[in-house]
Amino acid sequence: MHRARMAISEQIRQRIGGQEGAVAAALMTGDRSGIFEATNKIMRASNLYHIISISGLHMGMLAGFVYAAMRYVVIGVQATGHGLGLPAHKIAALLAMLAAAIYLWLSGGGVATERAFVMVAVMLGAILADRRAISLRTVALAATIILVYSPEALTSPGFQMSFAATIALILVHNPWSRVSPRLPIWLRPAVMLLTTSLVAGLATSPIAAAHFNQMAHYGLLANLLVVPVMGMLVMPAGVTAALLAPFGLAGPALWVMGQGTAWMLHVAGFIAGLGGAVTPIILPPGPVVPLMGFGAVLAVLCWRPGGGLRRSPLLLAGFSAGAAMLAIAATLWLNTGRPLLLIAPQGEAAGLMTPQGRAMSKPAGGSFTVRTWLREDGDPATQQLSAERPGWSGDKGQRHADLPGGWQVWHFTGKGAGAKAAMACQPGRIVIATERTGLTKSAQNCLLFDLYTLRYSGAVAIDFDESGPRIRTVAEAHRSPG
Repeated sequence: MHRARMAISEQIRQRIGGQEGAVAAALMTGDRSGIFEATNKIMRASNLYHIISISGLHMGMLAGFVYAAMRYVVIGVQATGHGLGLPAHKIAALLAMLAAAIYLWLSGGGVATERAFVMVAVMLGAILADRRAISLRTVALAATIILVYSPEALTSPGFQMSFAATIALILVHNPWSRVSPRLPIWLRPAVMLLTTSLVAGLATSPIAAAHFNQMAHYGLLANLLVVPVMGMLVMPAGVTAALLAPFGLAGPALWVMGQGTAWMLHVAGFIAGLGGAVTPIILPPGPVVPLMGFGAVLAVLCWRPGGGLRRSPLLLAGFSAGAAMLAIAATLWLNTGRPLLLIAPQGEAAGLMTPQGRAMSKPAGGSFTVRTWLREDGDPATQQLSAERPGWSGDKGQRHADLPGGWQVWHFTGKGAGAKAAMACQPGRIVIATERTGLTKSAQNCLLFDLYTLRYSGAVAIDFDESGPRIRTVAEAHRSPG
C-alpha cells in the first residue's frame, strides 16, 4: 500500500512538475517530501499551510463533490423513468463515504486525515439515518469517536482548530440560511465564501497563534483567493484524475489540478511578500488555551439565538462564566513573561532577555533550540542578529553577562571549556560549560551547569526574585504532575 501511494505521488509530481506538482501530490497522497522549505515558509506566512495538510477542508470538498455529482447522476437516471424509488441522497451519501474512505487510504491515514474522515463519515451517516447532518450533535459525536480512539488528539492544534472552525461554521449556518434568500442569487456564493472564511479564521486564529507563535494578517484575503479554486478546480480535478488514471486518461485532469496549485503558490508568494504579513506572537502560559476552549464552549452552549440570554438565569450565569474565562485567558496572554536566562540542553547556547530582545551568547550552535526560544519569545530575529544585541561580553569561547542582584553568568564553549568553567566557579555566578568540569558537589561555589549536570537536568530556565535565582529544568517539568 505504501509503495502504491509513493508511486502515485511520484507520477503526479512528474506529470505536473515543479512545486505545483509537489503540492498536488501532497494534496492527493499526503506525501510532502517534494515540497521545498521555502514553499512551506510562504504558505505559513500567508495562512495557507492548512491546505497542504490533508484535513477537513480536503475531505469535505472531496466528499461534497462526490455527493453532489452522484446525486445528480441518480436524478438523471430517474429522469429517464428508471429507479424512481431509489433515495438519491442516500445513495450519494454512501458513495461519498466510500470515496472518503479511499481518500483516507490514499493519503496515508495521518491523524488529521483520520479525524477529517470521522467527521465526514458521521455527517454522511446522519444523512443515511435521516438525521440532520449539520448540527452540534454531529460534531459532538465525531469528537467523541476521535477522543475514544485517540485521547491525546485533544491537545493537538489540528484537533482544536478543525473543531473550532466546524463549530463556528455550524453556528452561522442558521443565520446564513435566513439571510441568504434576501441576497441576489449571483451574490450569494461570494458572500458565503467571505462569511465562512471570516468566521473560520476568527475561530482558529487564537489557537494557531498560541501553537505556532505567529499571526498571519492577510490570511483572510489569501483564503478568499485560494479556497474557491481548491473547491472548484483542484479537488474535482483530483477526483477525475483518479477515476481516469486506470485508462491512461488522467493527463488533462492533472493539468487542471496543476493550474490550481500554481495559482495557490502564486497567491501565497504575493501575500507573504506584503509588508507586515506576519506578526510574531509570544508563547502563552499553559492555562490560556484550556481557558479559551472551555470559555468558548460555555458561551456557545449558553447562548440561544433569537432568545438571547433572557430565558434563564442559569444560561446567563454560564455565558458570564465563559466570557470571564475568555477575559482571563486574554489577560494572562497579554501579561505573560519569558524567562530571563535560557540554557540549551547540552550547554551549547545561552540566551539572556534584554530590553532589545533575547541576546544569544554566540551567533551559532544549538540552532534548533535557539530558533524555538526566539519563536516562543515572539521574536523574528535570527540567532546571528540576536547575538549582536548588547548584553554579552568576552571572547568567543568565554562569554559573560551581568544579571540582577549582582549575579553574573559565564558561558564557556570549545576545547578546554570544562577547565575554564571550574576556575570561574565562584559565588554569585551561574557557570555554563559544554564539557565536564570534574567538580564535585561540595566543591561547587557557583550555580554550575556543565555537560554532566545538563545531561540529568535537560534545558534550564532561570528567573530572579528577591531571594535570588529561581531555576526550572526540563527534568523537573516532566516529573511534575502538572
